[in-house]
Amino acid sequence: MIKKAVLELDDDQKIKLPILYDTEGKGVLDITSLYKDTGILTYDPGFMSTAACESKITFIDGNKGILRYRGYNIEDLVKSCKSFIEVVYLLFYGTFSDIEDLQNFMLQISQEYMPPKIVEDVVKSFPQNSHPMAILMACFSALASYYYDQRIIKDELKCITLAVSKIAGIVAIIYRHITGQNFIQANKELTYSENFVHMMFDIFSYKFTQVVSKALDIIFILHADHEQNASTAAVRLSGSSGANLFACLGAGAATLWGPAHGGANEAVVNMLMEIEKPDNVKQFIQKVKDDNKHTKLMGFGHRVYKNYDPRARIMCEICKEVLDDLGVNDPLLEVALELENVALKDSYFIERNLYPNVDFYSGLVFKAIGIPVKMFTVLFALARTSGWSAQWYEMVASKN
Repeated sequence: MIKKAVLELDDDQKIKLPILYDTEGKGVLDITSLYKDTGILTYDPGFMSTAACESKITFIDGNKGILRYRGYNIEDLVKSCKSFIEVVYLLFYGTFSDIEDLQNFMLQISQEYMPPKIVEDVVKSFPQNSHPMAILMACFSALASYYYDQRIIKDELKCITLAVSKIAGIVAIIYRHITGQNFIQANKELTYSENFVHMMFDIFSYKFTQVVSKALDIIFILHADHEQNASTAAVRLSGSSGANLFACLGAGAATLWGPAHGGANEAVVNMLMEIEKPDNVKQFIQKVKDDNKHTKLMGFGHRVYKNYDPRARIMCEICKEVLDDLGVNDPLLEVALELENVALKDSYFIERNLYPNVDFYSGLVFKAIGIPVKMFTVLFALARTSGWSAQWYEMVASKN
């Protein structure tokens, strides 16, 4: 029997609203008929109390610091999955059970890395000093145009598989373009992340490729999806009008570009460079507290997490491992560690639930690998394309 909540209006009218429950037993008021029955709308800026859709893909408990994809804790996925594409398969299909199907999926991905020539031409048309996110948005538009009248556009599963394949090649050629280098052809014998490293850097170093591809697999897993955030909502909203997947991904990329969403890791590195050395951390912290409207502690706090972001702990370890394995002595890591240490002991930040988030260390990893700061958000988009695609696929299959 469905439980109901009673809403009492000023005119003594009482409205019964069904209470639905998520997989963790959290109640959700179903207000679908509220306007029709009463003429009253709800007001919820930021949608902090509103579930805009039903989804089985990602679960977050911000108070407990829990993140799950299809019921699996993020920590377990990082430990047990050998590659990012395994997690993409999980997001798309909801299970790991069919090993043969997973292998076929990986094979499909490996055959489609290179984008069509129209995308390469679009990239080349941009000045080399353009922001990579602007180029990426144009690339998604080019894909939307290229596939617009092809039969494949009506095959949703093929579309989402293509999106994950193509984004790796697109990001690589954007990087090669803005750094003034020739594009590198894909190597279908390599794993997804190994091939991405190959197409980006064209480095024939086994150690570099293995260290970096392993780190990228984990970073991509951590960024793959994060339920109904701003960019995912943009993808779903665009898709609800019947727009094709690639057009919707362009909307997601445009939203992700905002500094309050995907651009935060750029801001973290810039902040650490401003602090310069560990001895300056306490002075910077005091400046944040005295002038918090103009000086912000980037990489701390999250709209959802009121506890330590579970991805941040993993990212911190990855950062240390990459710098150590590559022999990179980045003084900004010492600044970051000291900043985290001081902030986590300061009542000002504790009372405001300001803990490190995934952006705090990810920029340092990208910097150590040799990726320019303005490419950081594009790397985020590469990973999140899998989540956007999964959410879009779930949306188009839903009766709502």
